[in-house]
Amino acid sequence: MSYGATFPLWRAAAGDAWHDYTRHAFVEGLRDGTLPRAAYLRYLVQDYLFLVHFSRAWALAVIKAETLDEMRACAATVHAQLNDEMRLHVATCAAESIPEADLFAAREAPQNIAYTRYVLDAGHSGDFLDLMAALAPCVLGYGEIGTRLAATADRTPYAAWIETYAGADYQKTCDEVGALIDGAITRRLGTTPRDSPRWPRLCARFETATRLEVDFWGIGLRG
Repeated sequence: MSYGATFPLWRAAAGDAWHDYTRHAFVEGLRDGTLPRAAYLRYLVQDYLFLVHFSRAWALAVIKAETLDEMRACAATVHAQLNDEMRLHVATCAAESIPEADLFAAREAPQNIAYTRYVLDAGHSGDFLDLMAALAPCVLGYGEIGTRLAATADRTPYAAWIETYAGADYQKTCDEVGALIDGAITRRLGTTPRDSPRWPRLCARFETATRLEVDFWGIGLRG
């Protein structure tokens, strides 16, 4: 999936980290159904907390935005995460007798703290583009993973997860975020952004966030 013009460039700049993220053993366990249920539930609890912080980061993007269109796009993403994406986590955990109040009160794993605070720091210390580069691996990476798994997955108990990220609603969000990033890059760096002295730093932010995604998958597998 391309999700615009900027994302493929950042993805390529991330090198092996992108493969390690999108082809992680946790992801392959979702695909073929071999992922232990306990590992999946540990991940879901942490991902619920992750989405709480990422919603805050997207809300920060509203503040950092320069146009009304950027503000609307970021606000829509906050809405999608809080009201659509988190529904999977709440429903799955409720079926395992884990209520939402327990999810919100769960103790954050160090990998979760490292990732979410890195993204929030990118937004607080940098500008809109810094924040977009830090946010993009999660939003667009999950869209890419969901699409691949939907086309290749075996019979798996994790079909609901795959359907969430391969589904039309989430893919629409990915397309919109890709367009948001492209517009923001052009607005701030011009039509040849790779010539900008800022470009390497943005690629580095994307790559760092991608490596933090790799560590995040490990939460479930390590227990």
